[in-house]
Amino acid sequence: MLKSIIQRIAEELSVHESQVEATITLLDGGDTVPFIARYRKEVTASLDDTQLRLLDERLIYLRDLDERREVIIKTIAEQGKLTEQLKSTLYEAETKTRLEDLYKPYKIKRQTKAQIAREAGLEALAQSLLDDPQLKPELEAEKYINSDKAITSCKEALDGAKQILMERFAENPELIGNLREYLWNNGVMVSRVVKGQEESGSKFSDYFDTKENLYKMPSHRILALFRGRKEGFLSINTEIEENDLKPAQLCTMEYKIAQFYAIENHDRFADAWLMEVVKWTWRIKIKVSLDMDIKKRLREIAEAAAIDVFGDNLKDLLLAAPAGQKVTLGLDPGLRTGVKVVVVDETGKFLEDSTIYPHAPKRQWDQSIHVLAALAQKYQVKLISIGNGTASRETDKLAADLIKQYPRLGMNKIMVSEAGASVYSASELAAKEFPDLDVSLRGAVSIARRLQDPLAELVKIDPKSIGVGQYQHDVSQVQLSRKLNVIIEDCVNGVGVDINTASIPLLEQVSGLSTTIAANIVSYREQHGAFKNRKQLMKVPRLGEKAFEQSAGFLRVMNGDNPLDASAVHPETYQLVEKIALRKNRDIRKLIGDTQFLKSLNPADYTDEKFGVLTIRDIVQELEKPGRDPRPEFKTAEFKDGIEAPKDLKPEMLLQGVVTNVTNFGAFVDIGVHQDGLVHISQLADKFVKDPRDIVKAGDIVTIKVVEVDLKRNRIALTMRLSEKVEAPKKTIAEPIKNKMHKKIAKQPAPENNAMAAAFAKLK
Repeated sequence: MLKSIIQRIAEELSVHESQVEATITLLDGGDTVPFIARYRKEVTASLDDTQLRLLDERLIYLRDLDERREVIIKTIAEQGKLTEQLKSTLYEAETKTRLEDLYKPYKIKRQTKAQIAREAGLEALAQSLLDDPQLKPELEAEKYINSDKAITSCKEALDGAKQILMERFAENPELIGNLREYLWNNGVMVSRVVKGQEESGSKFSDYFDTKENLYKMPSHRILALFRGRKEGFLSINTEIEENDLKPAQLCTMEYKIAQFYAIENHDRFADAWLMEVVKWTWRIKIKVSLDMDIKKRLREIAEAAAIDVFGDNLKDLLLAAPAGQKVTLGLDPGLRTGVKVVVVDETGKFLEDSTIYPHAPKRQWDQSIHVLAALAQKYQVKLISIGNGTASRETDKLAADLIKQYPRLGMNKIMVSEAGASVYSASELAAKEFPDLDVSLRGAVSIARRLQDPLAELVKIDPKSIGVGQYQHDVSQVQLSRKLNVIIEDCVNGVGVDINTASIPLLEQVSGLSTTIAANIVSYREQHGAFKNRKQLMKVPRLGEKAFEQSAGFLRVMNGDNPLDASAVHPETYQLVEKIALRKNRDIRKLIGDTQFLKSLNPADYTDEKFGVLTIRDIVQELEKPGRDPRPEFKTAEFKDGIEAPKDLKPEMLLQGVVTNVTNFGAFVDIGVHQDGLVHISQLADKFVKDPRDIVKAGDIVTIKVVEVDLKRNRIALTMRLSEKVEAPKKTIAEPIKNKMHKKIAKQPAPENNAMAAAFAKLK
């Protein structure tokens, strides 16, 4: 008996069915995952956001599966072929692959050779030879010669019977399932260079002649192979390495088919004919389709891993420490076109712009410092945000000189990633926000704002343009977008949004708010001034009770009428806070932040029929530090003076850097030379590392040591195993890595193989 969706999800997540049932009811009622995770803990018995996301994904998958199942059952029933046993088997199918395998024999398809043979009455011949190999095929076939049915010879009869068995074998769901799993567990992926593409496809030279177990292949290698094939440099195929435990005339997969149908060669009259049926079944009917199935499976696994990597990196960037609400000078470096300069106030509002030319060819150094100093003094600038693109190190020196000459201004300089700034500056959103500002200056605004609050600024940019993915253009864009949207939604709601400063892109990520409602909030704010309390949200056009319920707790009203509006306490529980204050004879404003008093409270004393201990405990914790930001403390990396290009790097150099991207095979680090270096997974720590994210995350500041620099390829190998002496690598980065080297990498190579780490940089 097929288990219900609730039962299946409960087993998969190891939670109670009641939790799953309650959550599904909330989701079907229009509640969002962030809202359920934060404000419905009593209902779900404290399922966290990760569990809720998995539950939501599985719910969608299983409902799709059940819908497809019903369509298939109806289709087979209409053909008059639905037996109780088949129906039961279809209901027991737990995956879409299994369901489609079962349906394959009943799919309506164009007339096949097997169907023509059946219509000619040859099914009985095929069955008799399969059942009794002692029969002589030619003698049996003579019985079926019928010119009216276009069967004029024994050969034609036997060929028709062969087609019937081939189709039957190829459509047997049990056999195909067994063969697919055998191939997955015992097969290898073989890649070879396409003849004549050796030179033009050199970036894929690592895969010109490789062989690797299918189930062991890491995601980045799978995607590299598929990219190499797509670009016409590689051919890739699944193969089974043959063994001696089978008849010599059959390959392993053919032998598996023969075993399944108890076909053996004992020199009986029909044995040779049946062996031919088996061979043709594998080579003509099954081999290509299974190869496609396995490649599809590999791609799905690799894409899922790559999407997870992208999502994890994006989350780390979005939740990077904000420098805070300070007047900021944004510098978008450039040489010939000059450095674009903007000033934004504490809230990110644009104040003034300029363009300076401190670098070659004009070299107006002193004049540039004078312009920057005037702007800094005029607006009391506290932060200088420098984009890390072309001329960034030279511009960093300019900022250092400015700070040195004007110490009383108390400014700090920080270099930030400008990835995606150009995309934002040319976007429709930027054009609406700054219709009179040049595109290049809009980029400088983005650079300044992302220092103040990375989350608020990065949500305006397509995540795929931020540069933290792993083969993001090779994966399903639908699945990638879905994953990234979930990440952004969770980050925004986890931090909370100031309703009086938030942009439309930031607001539309808030639980319960659509793009239209977000735009209406901004429009209402512009017309009526800053919101004074959360209740005013109900006056916003199209923001009804449900949207208010879902969003209010994540929207902050700072310095408003009600101090609770600046916290994550939901308006629906304000009465609980008032009850606590009244019972303890305390003013709510004085109660907030009084840690000692709040810790003395017993949540059980304030429960009622609607809110239990879990909710009250959350409220008390929030009151201790209302509106607290979950993001870490702001820190900056110090790039070493005189190290501005790869040519300045030497082995054994100790440097500080910022992690820009984390992949399954290591981490890329910006060390201020306009080319990220790679710390291979084997070089991240003095211990075995299974997942690079266990050690580093995007945005982390790390100390690294230079291992090797390949100026020709612009590749930099780094290590975080600082206690070890860097040895001259035995292999150069430029040399191809053979299959045995891949295996060493997969098993965490010893220090002498550091050069291999840099080779993976080209996969970025």
